[in-house]
Amino acid sequence: MKRFFYKAKDWHGKMIKGNLEAVDEKAVVEMIKDSGLVPLLVKESKRSVFDEFLTKIFGKVGLKQITSFTRQLSTMMTAGLPLTDALSLLKVQMRGEKMFFDVLDDCLEKVRAGQSLGFSMEKYSKIFGEAYVASIKAGEKGGVLDEVLLKLAKSLENEYEFRGKVKGAMVYPVIVIIGMIIVVFIMMIFVIPKLMDLYADFGSEMPFITRALMFVSSVMVRLWFLFPLIPLLFYIVNKFGNKFEKFRLKKDGMLLKLPILGELMAKTIIANTCRTLSMLLTAGISLISGLKIVSSVASNELFGQAYRKIANRVEKGFSVADSFADHEIFPMIVNQMVTTGEATGKLDEVLMRISDYFSTEAEQSVKSLTSAIEPLIMIMLGIGVAFLVVAVIMPIYDLTSQF
Repeated sequence: MKRFFYKAKDWHGKMIKGNLEAVDEKAVVEMIKDSGLVPLLVKESKRSVFDEFLTKIFGKVGLKQITSFTRQLSTMMTAGLPLTDALSLLKVQMRGEKMFFDVLDDCLEKVRAGQSLGFSMEKYSKIFGEAYVASIKAGEKGGVLDEVLLKLAKSLENEYEFRGKVKGAMVYPVIVIIGMIIVVFIMMIFVIPKLMDLYADFGSEMPFITRALMFVSSVMVRLWFLFPLIPLLFYIVNKFGNKFEKFRLKKDGMLLKLPILGELMAKTIIANTCRTLSMLLTAGISLISGLKIVSSVASNELFGQAYRKIANRVEKGFSVADSFADHEIFPMIVNQMVTTGEATGKLDEVLMRISDYFSTEAEQSVKSLTSAIEPLIMIMLGIGVAFLVVAVIMPIYDLTSQF
């Protein structure tokens, strides 16, 4: 199979570019026509072995692909295009993304065989998410799949935009911190030992601060190979420990208690879970089922446990507001707004407002975090440089003062 780059136009005249794998150009043209597109350009494009390797390593389906797929499927369904035709067209556009192409190909075959879209996606719930699949099923059951897809698209776009803002704000501090670690590592492994050998030739006693620096440097020189293993050790412990609920509760509880970062995590989780629950309720899923789904997709075990307990209390007949109020992990404003939503019968709308509120709060927390980190980094850098300068200069000063 060869790889081809193509340009085509859809029924609205919109230009579409992509890559396809086929035997020859003629086969590519036929595939494009079968998808309802008008081929304009087809040419062979070769991929290197390195590109193939990168595709296998990094070719996973991410939020960006899911968001784009949902928005396009929503647009096609709203325009009246049959589901099979829409999936077929989207599958062609995903030819360049092997994993997602295979997923859509399997879903399309199942839909053509008479199965529902939600059922065909159930196998890939780890890719789409449990809440996503449940919403699709509810939309199909209620005959409002196009509406559900539209709301899913908006929800995913909001989440993707929010993640982008958080990641963008954290890039600079992370790069600076990593750079500092690398510089310190190089200094302690390569530079300081040479200076210490020079000072040892003086034959005089070194100041305490210099001896401390020499000790740290000598330990790092002897055990440097252990430092790359530290992240691996953390990964293994976390991977094994996550199998146990007590470990997850302890770890996630500690994370939420971190200064600034803990508050940011809590706001982000509340924003995401309330958005998901609102989306599920809008799709026609019952509150109890929605709470159980949200508990399984919450990225923090404390919040997951809270949502499970809320679902159990609601199932026993307690009000939603009282059930939320039992958990201090939720701020007072959440309890107040949930009470209003339950009283007015507009819980789904109120949950979306809660999500919007905490998304804005989280963005402000990110700005505060970056504002606090930058001067903190400069202070740490200044202290580190001062320590190195004093440790290096003091022996020379002591030596010259003896003459």
